[in-house]
Amino acid sequence: MTHFLDIHKTDPTALRAIVDQAMVTKNARKGLSKATPDADQPLVGHMVALIFEKPSTRTRVSFDVGVRQMGGETMVLSGTDMQLGHGETIADTARVLSRYVDMIMIRTFDESVLLEMAEYADVPVINGLTDRTHPCQIMADVMTYEEHRGPIKGKKVVWCGDGNNVCASFLHAAAQFEFDLTFTGPAQLDPEDAFIGLARKAGSRIQIERDPDVAVQGADLVVADTWVSMHDSQSTKERRHNMLRSYQVNETLMKQAKPDALFMHCLPAHREEEVTSAVMDGAQSVIFDEAENRLHAQKAIMRHCLGK
Repeated sequence: MTHFLDIHKTDPTALRAIVDQAMVTKNARKGLSKATPDADQPLVGHMVALIFEKPSTRTRVSFDVGVRQMGGETMVLSGTDMQLGHGETIADTARVLSRYVDMIMIRTFDESVLLEMAEYADVPVINGLTDRTHPCQIMADVMTYEEHRGPIKGKKVVWCGDGNNVCASFLHAAAQFEFDLTFTGPAQLDPEDAFIGLARKAGSRIQIERDPDVAVQGADLVVADTWVSMHDSQSTKERRHNMLRSYQVNETLMKQAKPDALFMHCLPAHREEEVTSAVMDGAQSVIFDEAENRLHAQKAIMRHCLGK
């Protein structure tokens, strides 16, 4: 069974093949309408369940379109549809779904839901996001960097703000794709020690630098993410803004990075909070290529899971 649960759980050779396949897939679609099927139809006759306990725009649309372009069909299920873990165990749900579909993508809160689904499913399971990691996003980010600047190996990535689930998957990717990462943010929001240790053990240079101006010096890529979740209370939002305000990515900060440094954000963004519109819409920003590449990277991930 080939699941895609986290970047550090997938062999580096397979990860490289996924990125390369995503590039091939994207290039093959140049000039085609969005509704035109791929010339290669590896998902014909396949049904994919897309489960969303957490709401989504990019994940839902990119997976749905990707499956359809490759000739498959989707069944989109919300958390209210599924009642995961309420009344029926996740294990039993996984067993039942495996009788109906050929692959499961799940976007959920608790990582344990993903892991239990994968343990008991008889079909591949893909991590569309958990509170702990977001591997599909980072595969698209690696693809986007290499599309613009060539191999990411040996490059310096700087993460500004909150050491959240996206940051965690960037640390996993640092280990597997052999680039360095500097985290700059308040100590209360540092990434998990286990993730930092994993990347360092693999040979990546992982640094924590509280001064963002120092952190971004020599950066090849600067990355930010939202400071707050839609589920945060107003008091939590205000507290996090106060903690993170000095880590905003703006034109002044970007000037400290390399002249050809790129800026990424997985979106949705809160303009003028974690990043200014001047940076988001500026020449160094590749955020919309990054968003598009979710489609191509995830198509390659699905092919990988099905051995296609």
